Amino acid sequence: MDERTRSCLLQNRSALEQDIKTSYIMDHLISEEVLSLEDEQKVRAQVTQKERAALLINLILQKGNCAVISFYNALLNEGYKELAALLQDGLPIVSASTNKTSIDGPTAFVQTILCEGGVPQRPVVFVDRPELVRSIRNVLYKLENEPGWITIYGMAGCGKSVLAAEALRNHTVITTCFPGGVHWVAVGKQDRAGILVKLQNLCSRLNQESHTYPSPPLNIEEARDRLRFLMARKYPRSLLVLDDIWDSWVLKCFDVQCRILITSRDKSIADIVTGNNFSVSVQSGLTNDKGLEVLARFVNLEVSSLPKEAHNIVQECKGSPLVVSLIGALLREFPKRWKYYLSQLQNKQFKRIRKSSSYDYEALDEAMASSIEVLDDYKEYYKDLSILRKDVKVPTKVLSILWALETEEVEDILQVFVNKSLLFCDRNGKSFHYYLHDLQLDFLTEQYRNQLPDLHAKMVQQYQKTYKGQFPTPSDEDCMYWYSFLPTHMAEANMDKELYSLMFSVDWMKAKTELMGPAQLINDFVEYRHILDKENSTVRENFQEFLSLKGHLLVQKPFPDIVQLGLCQPDFSEVYRQAKLQAVERAKKGAVYLDWMNKKALQNLSRLVVRPHSDAVFHACFSHDGLKIASCGADKTLQVFKSETGEKLLELTGHDDEVLCCAFSPDDKFVATCSSDTKVKVWNLLTGELYHTYHEHSEQVNYCCFSHSPNKILLATCSNDTYLKTWDLKGTNCRNTLFGHTDYVNHCRFSPDDQYLASCSNDGTVKLWDTSSANQWKSFDVREQFQKPDAADGDDDEEEVEVLLKCCTWSSDGTQIMVAAKNVIFVFDVLTGDIVTELMTSSSCTIQSCDVSLTSPLLAVALSHNSVELWNLDLRKRVADCSGHLSWVHCVQFSLDGSTLLSSSDDQTVRLWNTNKVHSASAVSLVRDMDAVFHEDEVFVLVSDKKKCLQLINGKTGDVMCQSEVQNSCIRCCCLNHQVNLAAIGCGDGILKVLELPSGKIQKTLTGHTACVQHCQFTSDGMMLISSSDDSTIRVWNWRTEECKVLAGHAEQVKNFKLLKEPQLLSWSFDGTVKVWDYNSGKLLKDYSCHMGAAVLSCDASPNGSRIASASADKSAKWWDMNTGESLQTFYTNGTNLKSIHVSSDFKTYVTIDNIGILYILKMIN
Repeated sequence: MDERTRSCLLQNRSALEQDIKTSYIMDHLISEEVLSLEDEQKVRAQVTQKERAALLINLILQKGNCAVISFYNALLNEGYKELAALLQDGLPIVSASTNKTSIDGPTAFVQTILCEGGVPQRPVVFVDRPELVRSIRNVLYKLENEPGWITIYGMAGCGKSVLAAEALRNHTVITTCFPGGVHWVAVGKQDRAGILVKLQNLCSRLNQESHTYPSPPLNIEEARDRLRFLMARKYPRSLLVLDDIWDSWVLKCFDVQCRILITSRDKSIADIVTGNNFSVSVQSGLTNDKGLEVLARFVNLEVSSLPKEAHNIVQECKGSPLVVSLIGALLREFPKRWKYYLSQLQNKQFKRIRKSSSYDYEALDEAMASSIEVLDDYKEYYKDLSILRKDVKVPTKVLSILWALETEEVEDILQVFVNKSLLFCDRNGKSFHYYLHDLQLDFLTEQYRNQLPDLHAKMVQQYQKTYKGQFPTPSDEDCMYWYSFLPTHMAEANMDKELYSLMFSVDWMKAKTELMGPAQLINDFVEYRHILDKENSTVRENFQEFLSLKGHLLVQKPFPDIVQLGLCQPDFSEVYRQAKLQAVERAKKGAVYLDWMNKKALQNLSRLVVRPHSDAVFHACFSHDGLKIASCGADKTLQVFKSETGEKLLELTGHDDEVLCCAFSPDDKFVATCSSDTKVKVWNLLTGELYHTYHEHSEQVNYCCFSHSPNKILLATCSNDTYLKTWDLKGTNCRNTLFGHTDYVNHCRFSPDDQYLASCSNDGTVKLWDTSSANQWKSFDVREQFQKPDAADGDDDEEEVEVLLKCCTWSSDGTQIMVAAKNVIFVFDVLTGDIVTELMTSSSCTIQSCDVSLTSPLLAVALSHNSVELWNLDLRKRVADCSGHLSWVHCVQFSLDGSTLLSSSDDQTVRLWNTNKVHSASAVSLVRDMDAVFHEDEVFVLVSDKKKCLQLINGKTGDVMCQSEVQNSCIRCCCLNHQVNLAAIGCGDGILKVLELPSGKIQKTLTGHTACVQHCQFTSDGMMLISSSDDSTIRVWNWRTEECKVLAGHAEQVKNFKLLKEPQLLSWSFDGTVKVWDYNSGKLLKDYSCHMGAAVLSCDASPNGSRIASASADKSAKWWDMNTGESLQTFYTNGTNLKSIHVSSDFKTYVTIDNIGILYILKMIN
């Protein structure tokens, strides 16, 4: 500190200690970073005012020259002009030449210039916004050589004035552009008399120490002329700042052809003046990090130490600088009121959030109310905006409908609001979209709370007048708005009948799902359930169930026929009723629709089907509150969605390879993921941000899971590097590494009490680890269960059996551990290591995952052959077969209450199953090899099952009429004669057998084919039996004499054939051709292609040959016009790959089975 400066301060010390109040002085010194918060606390700790002042002066004496200048400016700003005058002669000298070469920033020279010009000090708590400050400085440089106007505009409380002052705290800006100084005038809302006073005060300030104008100007014109003279003669190249301008006429009063910067809420405020005109828009909110930093500084805490309410406050007000600062200032005085002020903000109690003694800005409600008051004739239009939704950008056409005005008129009205920063506008192509800041919307809804139902009703009525019973089309710019929010407006308007009519409409369902998918419509049924159930809860359940189970089909292209999908619903469903009415009407005009006659026999456990990924879903899990599901897969993403509706909540990306597993923390605040990229990541569910990345495994990480207790959270992971690791989320490194496995570790699970961790590996062992010590507690070798008897007797030369253990899980009481190997579940007693039981699934599949219910003895098993099995552990038997997935099932998990089971699959879907609807599993599953005979209204179905038996089924009732003995070879095809007293089967070894019904006794065995028999059929008189085979031939048998005629001509295996008008036969093959034969003579009559060259799997023709039903390698059943080749209808089944279609003689009833064993009896709508 200069000696002269120190001496001056010491000489006047007594006067300073006697008069100054340190509180506000220190606020300025802290904002200038002259004092620290620790210095402030020391001063405040003094008992008397004089003692506090004495310590403050001592601290300043220990600082440098800048501290004295800052102290001097603080005295001026707080009204201690006489005391400041005592220090003026002793201020350190700062030469212009010295400062020109100094770094940019608030040098002492700049601080003095700004202080003398009345520029506000930085707020006590200040957070820099460098991008905006840089933008303002860039336009300030444009005024270096000539006069002009700069407008800084934005909504109330966005920080315009603070940013303008900060942009001027720059040595280069001041010396280069405004060497004459800066003159700040706080204007605000004023009438002409008020503006005259402002002009008089400004002229008086500029005319200090001069006798040119001894008396103040008497009117605005005289004041403007005087201001022009003073700015041109005494303060050339200076900047005039007009803060908070409300009316454009005010600018005319200050238009003296000088350099002027104005702050305003009105973008167009400067349109009235001439000359160079520049503008800078100030975004309405701070970033989340900046908002938290402001709060942290107010309450003197680290950002990491702020309570969760701090995050909520910043998010609730969208980072509004005014609101954050107001609440921060209040919390500085009342530090325990976080929840209180958050609740006031959420409940729109803006009057409770008022300015404090340490903050100079307006209260929140006053700031917004004053903005609306100046709208005059447009107030009613602005009031209508109170029914808009937060974060929703509304196209012009919606408001044009609401106000019944032309688009151009509406845009003009809205531009008034935009100019005054009361509304925001985004240009989307050729159209405009408008939205309100959350605080503005909250204020409006609170102001007009009692009028909201009427305003919502007005919106609905105007929509109805415009669309007159129709729905918007995708080409309408407003269509997305109406499909998203029309139900909301109806509900808010208490228009219950209109809401019923809309939501319980198949047409609305089709229109909305085609545009937006099913999740949002499901969410509508959930959100407005309390209203819809007053009318009919069953109907609401019908629609919601339909969307939950069929919604995944409604996201595919081309969009399926929703009427046809509706016909697959139960007969009692309102969806089915409406679909049937529409199908009947359309059928009269020639459309083709199919009714599923035997659907009553199908029992379905599914509650919801979601397609969250674009590739295989490897894992999915419930949150602990059951409200959310997380899933991950081959598309490298983590998806989080609502468990009730499937609505997406979060999509997180960050891994470099497939994400193999995910898990919720026990408090549901975090979700962990692990990947083939060898990394483990932990994500914050509240913000969606990455919380930790752990990279200590050297190979892909197969599984991750959290401990169960929220009091001490541990994360466990296992990897192909043979190690398990545990992690404490509070740390950044591995807590323990568990050694012991000698091959890939595939799975791990904490015991219910978190005392132990179980793991299973490709080394064939299950190991139990003590979680506190990380030591191995027990090990069970599952390989012993697969050793051959002679190996067990000690044959050292016997090759070791490879046993890959895919998963393990604990019983609900922690006394047993279940582990899956191949197709077997082994249940071990934890204490003794003995095997309690073995549960064996189908030998043709591999167990991928298993999980135990915490509330029942159910065990869920995911299988590689596309299904999920439920086993009762007490009964040791399978109790349900959950079919529906179209590919490998990778994961199963019960909800905590055991009521719901989820599964994920290679078919890109996650399915939810209601375990309280568990039914006894069928004794056997049907396969797709079948035949059907139609007698008037009766349908008889002959079908083989997986036990190599034949079943004769009544197609209407589903009852089994008779069943054959088990056959030696796999049954590949079967057929009935018209009298239903004979059946024939074709086997995989090329042999045909004729059986008598209902006894099932074999009458004849026919040999001749050299490969698998694909199809067989009796002629109408039952005397001939015709068969086709993979040996590319068709054989015509006199089955009683065993004589045979061979039809050769196909180049590849003959998939099937159809008997037409005697003696013609239609055949189709994997060679892509369809051929017509005379089966008596063996002559080929016609040869042509069908189904666009794809392999034809099945065909059936109408009696007159004009229509054909077909199934092909394109995985669909189609109905065709054979004359035109046009597709008439497509039927989508629950499964895929329809192996065959059988059609009644009138071509109106159809029978087929899909790849998951569901039988379809379809009937054409007349």
